Amino acid sequence: MGGIFRCFLFQTRPDPGLSRGMRAAFWIWNWGLVVAAGLGLGLVCLVLAPGSYGWDVFWDYCSSPALLALNLLPTALLAALLYGLLGRPWLAQLLTAVPALALALGNYYKLAFRDDPVVASDLALLGEAGQMAGRYELFLTTKLVCALALGGLSVAALALLARGRPRRRGRLAGVLIPLAAIAALVPVYASEQLYDDTAQLGHLQQWSATQQYLSHGLFYPFLHSIQDALPSPPEGYSQRTAAQLLAQYQDGDIPEEKRVNLVGIMLEAFCDLSEFPQIEFQQDVYADFHQLQSESYHGNLLADVFAGGTIQTERAFLTGLCSGSFNFRSTASSYVWYFKRQGYQTSGDHPSNRWFYNRSNVNVYLGFDRYRFLEDFYTQFTGGWTADDSIFFPQLTASLLEQMEDEAPLFSFSVSYQGHGPYDDQVCAWGDVDDFVGNQELDDDARTILANYLGSVQDTSARLLALADTLRDLDEPVVLIVFGDHKPWLGNGNSVYEALGIDLSQSDRDSFYNYWATPYLIWANDAAKQVLDNDFVGQGPDLSPCFLMNLLFQQCGWAGDAYMQAVYDCWQALPVVHASGAYLTSGGILTDQLSEQEQALAQRLAHLDYYRSTHFAYG
Repeated sequence: MGGIFRCFLFQTRPDPGLSRGMRAAFWIWNWGLVVAAGLGLGLVCLVLAPGSYGWDVFWDYCSSPALLALNLLPTALLAALLYGLLGRPWLAQLLTAVPALALALGNYYKLAFRDDPVVASDLALLGEAGQMAGRYELFLTTKLVCALALGGLSVAALALLARGRPRRRGRLAGVLIPLAAIAALVPVYASEQLYDDTAQLGHLQQWSATQQYLSHGLFYPFLHSIQDALPSPPEGYSQRTAAQLLAQYQDGDIPEEKRVNLVGIMLEAFCDLSEFPQIEFQQDVYADFHQLQSESYHGNLLADVFAGGTIQTERAFLTGLCSGSFNFRSTASSYVWYFKRQGYQTSGDHPSNRWFYNRSNVNVYLGFDRYRFLEDFYTQFTGGWTADDSIFFPQLTASLLEQMEDEAPLFSFSVSYQGHGPYDDQVCAWGDVDDFVGNQELDDDARTILANYLGSVQDTSARLLALADTLRDLDEPVVLIVFGDHKPWLGNGNSVYEALGIDLSQSDRDSFYNYWATPYLIWANDAAKQVLDNDFVGQGPDLSPCFLMNLLFQQCGWAGDAYMQAVYDCWQALPVVHASGAYLTSGGILTDQLSEQEQALAQRLAHLDYYRSTHFAYG
């Protein structure tokens, strides 16, 4: 027995003198330990998958054998494949554990900071992710420490217990078998029907895109999302049919007598928290914003992102595409190009890095003639730091006035940065915490986070009103459109929202709006009101970011390009088409069940949307 024990634990190959059965047992032992270690690693990562959503979600995973298998097989197959390639069990486990745990930890932290999981398309933004991670305070929990320790122990255990080094024939089989299994599983992981059937929503909400994703675990939804990283046509799509549908419309020109300057500003993480009675405001931080809102046509934007993902709202507005996360790599259809073709100047500002979301390249693809960033403009005022609104708004205002001296009208779209989280939980940068927040039931960290956010929006509101006051008396007609990109980060795991008792469950209409809604407003100076014969005042509809430009054109009395005209009926019937699968109907009903007619319009929109994303319309 001792000889057998030494053979299994200390030899790289079985003694030729052993029986065939014992030699087979030796390899079964080694391969079995590799596969078992891979399965165990997958289970450890699955424990981290729910993030702060808790153990109940993990136990829901365990109630579904199919879901468990889909999450554990990737690490087991990868470990087996690497064992076949390298012939070292411990090395195969190490090279499996590093990316697996990196994904699990990245997902854990992203959920904590932004309530957003890691999906396959995020791999194209690793540089940005690394830069942004430095702005958050990373932390370790018992669960994270245990996961890392178990990953290390699994490598050590294989180094001690599994030392078999298969010969060429055994390694070839060890490569071919996992590869065959992986090939066979590709359609399984891609299946939409299976994905829907395996969702474990017992302790999660179906209208939350994040929670829908988490309901499938970690590796399974990540692998399933690979097909979304590249554009793929919607079900029933025909390029010819979509082209014919779009060909029924022609780009409408903006009449000379109705040309006005358009100034768009997307405010980072700006929302109106005065809507929440749970917050005890010590002063009216939204006074200036509400004054401007009262002079405007305004409503709610139902963004597809929360506490992050700025670029999706931004590009949905600029392109009209329902998915602003499209991976732009070349010249792309956008409303910016439409304005450019109409003889407009196209420009904008962002007081942060040009590489962030690859804006320096993508904004050119979208049709901007000029865009100023931190590196080429704002650094002279900040010494290299991102510019806050005290610099951004005055510089933008001066630039707008200068550009409007040109005979050509102006389309300007800028993105602020000041409201970007996280917000300090120790020191209030805007004064005393008590100047902004009552809520003595909150702990000091939560009150400071909230005070920093409220101080920021008060400052932004004042500077926004000052911009409008500058534009107010100009002879040049100007329309200003302003909106927030998403709700703000308020503590890891949305801790401040939770402590305030603000419902973010998305289980009903109110909590859905609590999670996704940000304000928009369309304001015009007197010259623009006269030119467009519209006072631009009143309550506007709630809508998705991809339809906000449609609303702006409607208020201006412009027909828009062919795409805008083609999706008009879709917009009117379904003003909100949300990434979570929810829709807001023209009757104000929030639902994921559409009538036959509404379903046809949703499909029409999806087909037109995909055609626009893959064909440049302004060549």
